[in-house]
Amino acid sequence: MIVSFLAVIIICGLVATIVGIRLIATGIIMQAQAKVEIDMNSARHIYQDKVKNIKEIVRFTAVRFFIKDAILKNDVETLARELEDIRKMESLDILTLTDKSGRVIVRARNPSIYGDSQIHDDLVGWVLSKKEIIAATVIVPREELIKEGDVLADRAYLKFIHTPKAKPRLETEETSGMMIKAAAPVFHDGNLIGVLYGGDLLNRDYEIVDSVKETVYRGLKYKGKDIGSSTIFQWDLRISTNVERENGSRAIGTRVSQEVYEQVLVKGLSWIDRAFVVNHWYIAAYEPIRDINNEIVGILYVGILEDKYTDMRKRAFALFIGITLAGIITATIVSYFLANGVLKPVEQLVFASQQWAAGELDYRVKITPKDEIGELGKTFNLMASLLKERDEKLKDYTEQQIIKSERLATLGHLAAGVAHEINNPLGAVLMYVHLALEDLESQDILRENLNKAVKEVTRCRDIVKGLLDFARQTEPRFEERDLNEILERTLSLVENQSLFQNVKITKTISPSLPKVMMDASQIQQVFTNIIINAAESMEGKGELNIATRVNSEKESVEIEYKDTGCGIPRENLKRLFDPFFTTKEIGSGTGLGLSVSYGIITRHKGAIEVKSEPGNGATFIIRLPLKRKE
Repeated sequence: MIVSFLAVIIICGLVATIVGIRLIATGIIMQAQAKVEIDMNSARHIYQDKVKNIKEIVRFTAVRFFIKDAILKNDVETLARELEDIRKMESLDILTLTDKSGRVIVRARNPSIYGDSQIHDDLVGWVLSKKEIIAATVIVPREELIKEGDVLADRAYLKFIHTPKAKPRLETEETSGMMIKAAAPVFHDGNLIGVLYGGDLLNRDYEIVDSVKETVYRGLKYKGKDIGSSTIFQWDLRISTNVERENGSRAIGTRVSQEVYEQVLVKGLSWIDRAFVVNHWYIAAYEPIRDINNEIVGILYVGILEDKYTDMRKRAFALFIGITLAGIITATIVSYFLANGVLKPVEQLVFASQQWAAGELDYRVKITPKDEIGELGKTFNLMASLLKERDEKLKDYTEQQIIKSERLATLGHLAAGVAHEINNPLGAVLMYVHLALEDLESQDILRENLNKAVKEVTRCRDIVKGLLDFARQTEPRFEERDLNEILERTLSLVENQSLFQNVKITKTISPSLPKVMMDASQIQQVFTNIIINAAESMEGKGELNIATRVNSEKESVEIEYKDTGCGIPRENLKRLFDPFFTTKEIGSGTGLGLSVSYGIITRHKGAIEVKSEPGNGATFIIRLPLKRKE
């Protein structure tokens, strides 16, 4: 019982621990994912605010009077000086003005390069065609960066650094740059006279990522590491990040993992899950950055160090294991005392049952607890009393049956001996009486007395024959026979007798009755006895219904005899098959017919059932098994 208790506690504890840990781990991961999703929203707003800020700077600059006036007067020196002051004041990397056809008039950062066409630039082309301001993230080729100065081209240039789990690429370096850029039309009297564009190069510019880190994570650390980080990718290359390498430097030039690459850059879907970032696992969020043509040009990333949540799961696991172990120890102690309280009375019950099995039915259980065990003890004692009572009744009944069997056996031997001894003298007497009858005249007065003697001697011979049938108990010779055929043969033998002249016999024969293993002559004897008894009970006038069928369980065939005779009193039903029991007048029967019939059916492993009420006739049902056990 202790082992059973412990097994239940251990199994339940383990299941609860596993389920609890899984639920907590899932909850922790879901909480982390929800947190990083909110962080991504904040990072996106900061990034979009940067785009809006550059857009506003360019828009306000494009409507300033000096630009319109300088364009109309072709005053390049004033334009270069004023635009450079604005560029520096607004911390822009580029600020360039073109004419209405898209040719560069002046570059604030590098005025020496001018006259080239920017019509191929997506933003400039948009403004020239739509005459509206536009801002977006764009990829700027190295040639265009060089026009703005070597400094920007050098900032954009990055060599790839080997990154675990990154997607293999043939390229080893990146020369183009990723820029947040805005372009606005310059109007004079409603006519387009130029396009002003400006922007910030994101390569090695940490303003956005550090702003995200400070705003969202506020410099929190876990075990000496920054708990959160942010990155801007140019395609799959980190160009602006505060994720650190092992040496503590920013992980510029490292690349995103392959699974994120496939999800975000190829499929264009967001990623919110754990991801390997440079050299640590993070709960990370990635979403694509798209250009003016809705093509993916980069990725915006925020992430939380997974170590914190891994340790939370470990602590939860340790807590659950501790609770489970404490529960097991407590359950062991409690189950020990409970088991002792239950097992001692049970041991007494086991000992009592052993005593009763050995025949000591006077032994009784001592009842102490007033609970279910106590009730069980009372039941055991009651059962012992009932067993003893039944045992005594069974002994009495067995003794009676043994005495009865011995009497029947003695009677059988006696009957056989008497029958053999009497049969020969009776035969001689009957022969001499017949000889005497032959010698007498038909009118002789002695003839009537001799006929009476013949009748009485014949009755004695029938009694002797019944005694012999009862004593022999001949074992049946089984063979497969048709019951309907035997019934028809029996009826053909008896229905012509004078006793059946006024008896109507109605037959309900089942044509599909299966054949049965039987001794045909013995079964015919049984049928004859029952049919004659039925006719005698009706005093030769009435109706006898005979039916054959297979019983509902398909295990045996039934032959039913139902007469309209006087019926059988209830007190006689129990003695009906006893030898020499008869209700007929003295000299009208031996009382052996039904007893012999009962013995025959019993030896066929069958049964005879009798139903009767005085005045309502009697019904005899004979059942013979379809499958006889050898």
